[in-house]
Amino acid sequence: MPPKPVLLTGASGNLGRQLAAYLGKLGWTLRLTDIAPFPDPIPEGSSFTQADLTDGMGVLRLAEGCGMILHFGGISVERPFEEVLGPNISGLYHIYEAARREGARVLFASSNHSIGFHERSEKLDDDCQFMPDGYYGLSKAYGELMGRTYWFKHGVENVNVRIGSCFEAPTEARALSTWLSFADLCRLCERATLAPAVGSCVIWGASANTRTFWGNDARAAIDWKPLDSADAYENAVMGKVSGNKITERYQGGAYTAMDYTRKAPPPARLFAKTPA
Repeated sequence: MPPKPVLLTGASGNLGRQLAAYLGKLGWTLRLTDIAPFPDPIPEGSSFTQADLTDGMGVLRLAEGCGMILHFGGISVERPFEEVLGPNISGLYHIYEAARREGARVLFASSNHSIGFHERSEKLDDDCQFMPDGYYGLSKAYGELMGRTYWFKHGVENVNVRIGSCFEAPTEARALSTWLSFADLCRLCERATLAPAVGSCVIWGASANTRTFWGNDARAAIDWKPLDSADAYENAVMGKVSGNKITERYQGGAYTAMDYTRKAPPPARLFAKTPA
């Protein structure tokens, strides 16, 4: 059990509620917060505060005395830039300033949409290029870079989890590569909190899927190994594809096709190699 309270932002969202229930059952002292009311019973020994991430002083007060911040708050889908800007950019700055002041570790709920324009034929390691597929994915790439800045400049440890498709079960063929079970997510957050040291690292947020797009990461540093797999759902979802050529080409799926105006697909690599 962590020696200090754990701040969980985005507690009223689908993933936040799963984490609140799981960690609450472990007896952790949680400070839950969200801009929306919390719809479930508050775990014993924990508290909920309705708050906005753009309120810097409010975030500082919530984080006071905490040793870990599980940051799941903010806009969680593709939206216009002006909507993403406040919670996902300014709000994240407030989270890291709070972590710096308290000497807390941060788990940042990043996303596969930070690398969404990589093709599905690629196998990516955690040091791959950022290729965000929209303003939401762009904010997640920014968030990972902020984590690196705060690690090198202030020593704030952070774990950046590039979440794939975290639902109760896979719903489409793409999720055979990207699915992350609720249980695997909860165990990942538990291990990221309790690990002795993490530095600034990236972990692919996916279960043990045979068709995964993703390879090496820092999971060994926190002693996390996914126990579930999308493979069991193969017969149910294999034929569930969009029919959109852009959606089906890239790892980010439907987000890559949103507001897409190119007349021809770009080259596979963002930067071509210089000829010998």
